[in-house]
Amino acid sequence: MLDETMFRSDDVPVADRFDYWTELLGRTHAPMELRSDYADDFRASQCVLDLGAVTAWRAVFQPVVFRRTPKLIRQSDPETYHLCLVVHGTGSSVWRHRETQYKPHDLLINSSTLPNDVHSTGELVTTVALEIPKALMPLPSDTARRIVGVPVSTREGVGALLARFLTQLTEDTTAYQPSDGPRLGTVLTDLAAALFAHLLEAGDCLPPETHRRTLILRIQAFIREHLHHPHLTPATIAAAHHISTSYLHRLFRDEDATVAEWVRRRRLEAARRDLADPALHAVPIHAIATRWGFPRATDFSRAYRAAYGTTPKDHRHQALRSHK
Repeated sequence: MLDETMFRSDDVPVADRFDYWTELLGRTHAPMELRSDYADDFRASQCVLDLGAVTAWRAVFQPVVFRRTPKLIRQSDPETYHLCLVVHGTGSSVWRHRETQYKPHDLLINSSTLPNDVHSTGELVTTVALEIPKALMPLPSDTARRIVGVPVSTREGVGALLARFLTQLTEDTTAYQPSDGPRLGTVLTDLAAALFAHLLEAGDCLPPETHRRTLILRIQAFIREHLHHPHLTPATIAAAHHISTSYLHRLFRDEDATVAEWVRRRRLEAARRDLADPALHAVPIHAIATRWGFPRATDFSRAYRAAYGTTPKDHRHQALRSHK
C-alpha cells in the first residue's frame, strides 16, 4: 500500500470539525478562508497519497466556499499547480481574469499564487486532486494564467488519460508499495505536462513565447518517457519534434541546464529511485545504470558522485538499511 494519510470528521469533536478541515486543507493545498452553511456539524473525509514530489488526494465534503486571498498568498505560497477532478457536485470558480462553472467530469486547473474564490454545491461534493510543484513545470506567469481556470473535459483526449489514472490510483492503493509512489508521481507529472501543452497549443493566437514554452514542455515529457533508450541524444530528440538540433539547443538556453545535462539529471534521478527501491535490491548496480542510459559503470559512478556526493553503492546501502 502507498503511504497515505486518512482524515474523517467523525474522528474529531463536532465543535472542532470545520476548523480542523480548514487547517487540513491549508496543509494539503494552501492556506485558505473557508465558509460553509454546515460549519456547526461539518462532514468530510480526505485520503492523501504521498507520491514523492507530488501528492494526490480524494476528498468528500459538504458544500464549502474556498477563498485564497492576496494576503494569504503573501503569507504562504507553496508554489504549486492544483488539478481538481470533479466526481460529484457542481459549483463555480472566480479569478480576476476568468469565471468558470464546473460539473462532474470536469477537471479544473488552479495555481496557489493566484487569488480565487471556489463555490461548491450539492449534498456531498467529491473531488480527486493533484498537487504539483511549479518547479517541475515552470511556466511564465502570463502563460500559466491561460490555463488556470480552463475547464477540461475528462471524457476524451489527454484529460481522460489523466483522470482515469488519477481516479484509479486514489480509489485503491492496496496493489502498490510505498516505493511505487515516486514512480507513480512521475507518471502523473508527465500526464499533467502533456495536458498543459495540449491546452496551450489549442489556444488562439498564442504569442511566440507561449509556443516556445509549450514546445519545451512537450520535449521534457518526451525525454522523461524515453530515458531508458540508449540513443536518446539531442539529435534524436530534435528529430522527434521536427526541429533542428541548433533550435533545440536555443530552446534550452534559458533553462537551468543544456539538453544533454537535462537528460543526464533525469537519468540520474531515475537510477537513484531504483537504487533505493527494496524490490530491486537484487538487481546489480551496473544493470540499473545501463537501464538508465549509462552503459559504462565508471561513467555512472563518476556522474553519480558529482551529482549527489556519494557513490551508487553507498546510497543503495543507506537507503535499503532505512527500509528495514
